[in-house]
Amino acid sequence: MKYLIQFAIIGGITFLGEILNLILPFSVPASVYGLILLFLALVSGLIKLEQVEETADFFVHIMPVLFISPAVSMMDTLPGLKGSILSILFITAVTTVLVMAVTGLVSQAIIRYGKKKGKKEYE
Repeated sequence: MKYLIQFAIIGGITFLGEILNLILPFSVPASVYGLILLFLALVSGLIKLEQVEETADFFVHIMPVLFISPAVSMMDTLPGLKGSILSILFITAVTTVLVMAVTGLVSQAIIRYGKKKGKKEYE
């Protein structure tokens, strides 16, 4: 029963994200609205982490299974992408390096901030 309640909470927030997607004129996916709503609910204390933790962990564990369908679909569209495969690979490589660099810089800034505050948990 606990998992059903947790699933209902996550499903309800996802549904609110879908409603926001229909109402708001921005080109933001409904799932992003749902993630923002869940984050705000967790930060504000409206929802406690214990109320959704086990089901959220389950969703994270099965996430690779959810990518099977898009991967198979990508195989069908591969012939249409042959003309632009080099540009796609280039963009993928550049954005990967960029994300890694920004992540490293942010991590270093957090570690430096933690050392200034005298907290050892960041080391």
